[in-house]
Amino acid sequence: MKQRAPSQGPSSAQPQPSSEAEPVAPLSSWQRFKRVLLGGPKDIEDPQLFHALSLAAFLAWVGLGADGLSSSSYGPEEAFKNLGDHRYLAVFLALATAITVFIISAAYTKIIEHFPFGGGGYIVTSRLIGPRAGVVSGAALLIDYVLTCTTSVAAGGEAIFSNFPREWHVWKLPVELAAIAALTILNLRGVKESIRVLLPIFLTFLLTHVILIGGSVGFHLGRADEVARNVSNGLSHDLGTMGFIALALLFLRAYSLGAGTYTGIEAVSNGLSIMREPRVLTGKRTMVYMSTSLAVTAGGIILGYLLMGVQPVPGKTMNYRLAEMLAGAFHLGPLPVGDWYVFITIASEALLLFVAAQAGFIAGPRVMANLAQDSFLPHRFGALSDRLTMQNGVLLMGGASFLMLLYTRGSVDTLVVMYAINVFVTFSLSQMGMIRYWRRPETRKRHPQWRRPLAIAVVCFVLCSFILVVNLFEKFLEGAWLTVIVTGALVGLCMLIKRHYNGVYARLKRLDQILTALPVGSPGKPLEIQKKKPTAVLLVGGFSGLGIHSLLTIMKLFPRYFANVVFMSVGVVDSATFQGVEEVDRVREQTEDALRKYVDLARGMGIPADYRMSMGTEAISESEQLAAEVAKEYERSMFFAGKLIFERERWWDRLLHNETAYQLQRRLQFAGLPMVVLPVRVLE
Repeated sequence: MKQRAPSQGPSSAQPQPSSEAEPVAPLSSWQRFKRVLLGGPKDIEDPQLFHALSLAAFLAWVGLGADGLSSSSYGPEEAFKNLGDHRYLAVFLALATAITVFIISAAYTKIIEHFPFGGGGYIVTSRLIGPRAGVVSGAALLIDYVLTCTTSVAAGGEAIFSNFPREWHVWKLPVELAAIAALTILNLRGVKESIRVLLPIFLTFLLTHVILIGGSVGFHLGRADEVARNVSNGLSHDLGTMGFIALALLFLRAYSLGAGTYTGIEAVSNGLSIMREPRVLTGKRTMVYMSTSLAVTAGGIILGYLLMGVQPVPGKTMNYRLAEMLAGAFHLGPLPVGDWYVFITIASEALLLFVAAQAGFIAGPRVMANLAQDSFLPHRFGALSDRLTMQNGVLLMGGASFLMLLYTRGSVDTLVVMYAINVFVTFSLSQMGMIRYWRRPETRKRHPQWRRPLAIAVVCFVLCSFILVVNLFEKFLEGAWLTVIVTGALVGLCMLIKRHYNGVYARLKRLDQILTALPVGSPGKPLEIQKKKPTAVLLVGGFSGLGIHSLLTIMKLFPRYFANVVFMSVGVVDSATFQGVEEVDRVREQTEDALRKYVDLARGMGIPADYRMSMGTEAISESEQLAAEVAKEYERSMFFAGKLIFERERWWDRLLHNETAYQLQRRLQFAGLPMVVLPVRVLE
């Protein structure tokens, strides 16, 4: 268990060091199981913690770039299939795919430069277009990351079972569901630990696919003239029979339906908050790694399909067929080297798809946290566990992915359609925001070289919007309709939550009028704390009318009973402030400053007062520890906390507003400490 000494108030004597360590309460069976499964808590007071948890560019490439790289397992296949009998166009398709990867990556590199604290498409759209557009982008991005997990695991299962007979495929869905559960547990342990477990898989994928692409393309370099003649003859024939417009539309349709290839590029800009300082440089380096590897892999695989003459086979992925055909050259006598190569290649591809699901578990909870910070989702999604993971977000991502996998029965074709649409909604909105940013007069003054990034944003916006429209039109009845409905429903839910929070904040502001009516002054004589006499210990947050209302209520309910007041607070480090040691120090200073204001106010009213505080990621457990320490120091203490009481309380009020006061009351009363919950009425 982590132990922290509480910060002392200005009039408190420093505690004497004890020669014996205080006994630590034994862990329950559930706590021991949780400790084994998830690991022990981390101490935010450790100055090396942020460096230890942050990711260098290479590990960020593994954790976030794997999402983009793994899309080469299904994106190029979908695009190539839609060329139909015009397969010679694969030469142009490979080139267009690589160029598109670099364009989108260049556009998101500019987002990394100008929005270095992460959030990606949601933050860009919210700040540059407006909060409503931002909610659309954030909702699409959130569903995108759920589908990242689901699609990656489903495609991984499909790749694995390409190695086995069709009768074994009945086990595919159970294996995929088990993989979702395992990834959820890994991410509850922590981001860096989960990436290290999966690193060997990533490296094996790189090695086997270098051989796959190098072999399938390299073995046919001598046929370059023949391939060029086939392309020329095919173009001449189709232009003569179909015409330029029909051929161009066919090519653009195949290019657009391969949209799954680009689905992981935005993950780097969304996950900047977990990268090592200097964050911008680390993020840009990660983007270079990811875009280069994806462009080479996706483009190379499309060329491999063409040169090796790969044909779709039911129950087998086209990448499996490509590896199988290439492996024919690896049979060395009695040694089945080719068979081993096919198995290792497809297994690494399947497992990398499971690694790619990491991007959903890493970036998805951060999008939830950003929405929660802006009050579009319940505030609890911004909280951190004692492992410093976004536990609520990880659990929701895992649960939603599990249900989506069940609903689609692991159908990769359906999932890729749903996945790509939400990705390109976010792409288009974020680039629209960047276009507005670069067109601002003040931006042009600060950045004389604004024309090049503006051109990149415009080209990226046109490409992404075109791909989005084609996918919606072509695939509307194949699953796109469901994406539109689910995303729209989530946007509506976010707006309702925001409306609720805004209404509560507006009503609570009336309490702040108390501040202007309070007497201002200082006591005529020093006020001494009398620790042997009755003491009111009030749990407060920031300095506001809510805390002062609670103090006045105590004085009204218990006139002339309490000789002292101790204000108690926990500085909660959440996802918004977990950015480094400096941010933790800022939270500590803000908490202590608010407590000093309460103490000064109470003393000005003639009440002896002091404060105690602690730092942590979870208010209830930290408050429980701190209360036990205060109770030892003040023998006749009674604890108080305010609780919002709505005139007509509904079930969503309990969901949107945590039950901190009641939960803490139960814990303290079980420990033998008296606590009273003070009602604070919120009128309609």
